[in-house]
Amino acid sequence: MNSTTVRNLLVRGMLAGLVAGVLVWVFAYFFAEPLVDDAIAFEEMHEAHGHAEQALVSRALQSTVGLGTGVLVYGVAFGGIAALAYCFALGRIGRFGPRATALLLAGAGLLAVYVVPFLKYPANPPAVGDPDTLNRRTALFFLMVALSVLLAVGAVILGKRLAPRLGNWNATLAASAFFVLVVGLAYAFLPSFTNEVPAGFSASLLWRYRVATLGIQVTMWTAFGLVFGLMAERLLAPRTAAAVGASGAEPKARPVAH
Repeated sequence: MNSTTVRNLLVRGMLAGLVAGVLVWVFAYFFAEPLVDDAIAFEEMHEAHGHAEQALVSRALQSTVGLGTGVLVYGVAFGGIAALAYCFALGRIGRFGPRATALLLAGAGLLAVYVVPFLKYPANPPAVGDPDTLNRRTALFFLMVALSVLLAVGAVILGKRLAPRLGNWNATLAASAFFVLVVGLAYAFLPSFTNEVPAGFSASLLWRYRVATLGIQVTMWTAFGLVFGLMAERLLAPRTAAAVGASGAEPKARPVAH
């Protein structure tokens, strides 16, 4: 893959990230922000001396312009990084086309970058979590992200090396078992923070907030995989993309002549 192709994919990745960011903005505004408002209301009710500190930026501005700016900037940066990862992965993880590779990368990224760390250290709304452990919790979350990504890469390498001896199916199962085993050990040995929910805080609100944050990530990664996959296919396999667009279905594989 030459530098021109990499640059074109990088630009398309940033555009796909921008589109995904817009969708995340809409999702977060309607599904996550109302839950944040409820958590802030609980926090203000239990603030010492009966009043909370005045925020420098109004809540209305935070939930609209602030949210949109942050999500869109993040989406562009996210898309660029994911596109570079795509350039490295294309052709190295199996005989998949450009669009299938984008979807596989998005699914693997969602699992390794967010779902695995989330299951150990789920997101908390305002009023949940001890301020004294905030830095430690943040550091452990990013440690879990780094560990999960490294293990995912290691599992892919292990699967490819075992494939000639075990076959693709058994090698995939073995690599998956390795990933699950080591992640399970990390879950067992890394510290947990289970007693930081204040008394009286709604368990339903906490659950819905965590589901909403998971939905945000699913929206981001899924939208990116679909949009970027289409863009990458139009760049790398324009004839295939044109045939799919004209017929509305994937072209049938032609038998290979011997």
